[in-house]
Amino acid sequence: LAAPYALTSGQGALVGSAFGVAVNDAASGGAVQLATVGVFRLAKAASQAWAAGQKIYWDNTARVATNVVGSNTLIGVGVEAVGSGAGETLGNVRLNGSF
Repeated sequence: LAAPYALTSGQGALVGSAFGVAVNDAASGGAVQLATVGVFRLAKAASQAWAAGQKIYWDNTARVATNVVGSNTLIGVGVEAVGSGAGETLGNVRLNGSF
């Protein structure tokens, strides 16, 4: 796929309706391979706690995973609880692979 913005391997990206995690680094518009299934450690919205099994969405404006629905895109579920502390900026998400 064409990267919607500059990506580093391991970062999430939404291309149209498809969400995945970059397998390779890519410049904006460059070719990027996205993994669409599996468990990945993604940047999450600040000061937000997650529960195991909770639905997780992609905030394409902030480019982070979040538990807030709004206009965000469903990407999967949290696989373990994570707190809302200042140092808790990553969460494990099982991607649902559907779009």
